[in-house]
Amino acid sequence: MHQPLSFVHSGAKIDKSVVIEPFVTIESNVLIGKGTWIGSNVTIMEGARIGENCRIFPGAVISAIPQDLKFNGEDSIVEIGDNTTIRECATVNRGTTATGKTIIGKNCLLMAYSHVAHDCNIGDNCVIVNGVALAGHVTIGDFAILGGNSAVHQFVTIGRHAMISGGSLVRKDVPPFVKAAREPLSYIGINSIGLRRREFTEEKINEIQDIYRILFQKKNNNSQAILKIEAELKSTLERDEIISFIRNTGRGIMKGYKQN
Repeated sequence: MHQPLSFVHSGAKIDKSVVIEPFVTIESNVLIGKGTWIGSNVTIMEGARIGENCRIFPGAVISAIPQDLKFNGEDSIVEIGDNTTIRECATVNRGTTATGKTIIGKNCLLMAYSHVAHDCNIGDNCVIVNGVALAGHVTIGDFAILGGNSAVHQFVTIGRHAMISGGSLVRKDVPPFVKAAREPLSYIGINSIGLRRREFTEEKINEIQDIYRILFQKKNNNSQAILKIEAELKSTLERDEIISFIRNTGRGIMKGYKQN
């Protein structure tokens, strides 16, 4: 259902249950799944693929072309997963030839004025707080939370269940399960409260804590830390995920724990 004061291109494929408020613009080559609500003054441009039961609040702009001077009009898309909410004036740009798409997972919350640049890949259940700016090619794991007005450098990877303090400048990769704050961005502990909320056991939380003590609090370099972690701690999904993350970092890992 859409209001007569909105514009919906005949080339858009929109489930009949979708609610489209006044002054919305929806261009061609757009797909929107059932149960989604599109607030007034939203602009949805070519290449948007929006899932079911999403909510997009007034002023948001979805699937505008990349803010990339190399972009030459090539076909690309934005994928937004089911049950994701995008608040007022947030912007999500579509991909470039590098990957062809920008991806936002299921059950995410992008708060007001946040920006997701081209070729980003955001996992499920993430929270991107007001004013966060993601540069191109940023990868964010499931359940990560980025505090308000944080800025993330291009090609940075943020691991699952990580929590970034508000106002942070994220120039290096942030491993999974940790809290990060200060300037320059540093490890300040594991995200124990978040992990408990997601039903990690105390035994598992202690295991993760032991891993990061070796990595960030024992004055080891990354190579030394990995060898000690492998020698001293048995293989588990979480241990191996952390080791793989460190070994495969593209921009290097953020700083370790440091007392002021």
